Amino acid sequence: MKELSQEEWSEQLKEDKNAVILDVRTDEEVEEGYIPGAKIIDIYKGQEFVEEVEKLDKNKNYYIYCRSGKRSAQACTILDQMGYANTYNLQGGFMNWHGEVEGDD
Repeated sequence: MKELSQEEWSEQLKEDKNAVILDVRTDEEVEEGYIPGAKIIDIYKGQEFVEEVEKLDKNKNYYIYCRSGKRSAQACTILDQMGYANTYNLQGGFMNWHGEVEGDD
C-alpha cells in the first residue's frame, strides 16, 4: 500500500491506464456522492467484502478511498494480503476530495 495525497492520487490516477477506483464506504455515505467510475464495495460487509474483492483482477492498480482514509487503509492492507500488487490509499478520504463528484444532489 502507498499513501497518496489528494494531489498525488489525482495525478497518478489520470496517467494510470490500469486503474480501478474502489469506494469502500457504506451505501448511505455513497449517496452523498462518489468519485466518478468508482466500484463500490462496503468494507463493513466483512466476508461479503472479501468475496467481492476476490472477483477483482489482481493485475490492476487499486485506488481506494473511504470517508476519512482509515477504512481505505484497512482495505489496502486486506488487498495486499490477498496478493494484489498495487494499492493506493487516498489520504484524508472523500471528505477532503476536491475532484469531480457524481451523485450528490
